[in-house]
Amino acid sequence: MQFPPPSAWVARHAGLVPKPGPVLDLAAGGGRHSRFFLDQGYRVTALDRDVSRLGDLSGSEVIAADLEDGSPWPLGDRRFAGIVVANYLFRPILPRIAAALRPGGVLIYETFGLGQERYGRPRNPEHLLKPAELLAFAEDARLTVRAYFCGEITDREPMVRQAVVAERR
Repeated sequence: MQFPPPSAWVARHAGLVPKPGPVLDLAAGGGRHSRFFLDQGYRVTALDRDVSRLGDLSGSEVIAADLEDGSPWPLGDRRFAGIVVANYLFRPILPRIAAALRPGGVLIYETFGLGQERYGRPRNPEHLLKPAELLAFAEDARLTVRAYFCGEITDREPMVRQAVVAERR
């Protein structure tokens, strides 16, 4: 079965995550980043509300959890060497994401920003980052920013993206 490749942002910065992990793929969706990190030799935990597309992730831990329903944080006090979040934003859990990063761990986060509503989904401002919002999040969480992007991408379908790579010192 052919799976979509990881995002270019994740692939470009994945080598910053200390091996062998563990890596958390938060809101894993179909698992493209989980598969990528597994192929690179990392231990992976994939978490999503719907895990039906993650059944083939042998060698990984798959957790079904709704991060938005008010339930307790499903990972307790676990810490990860890497956390990947792509195309997902639920602001109330941002502090939990930062707290789940172990010292020396790397967060790779990318999603849509304001302006995306001109091009398609998502259109709801609750799901769109404000300019520099990921930078402010990293600063508030006392993470060291290694890379940042905020702007329009037009190489394929046009979209507005914001992305950060940040390390817990």
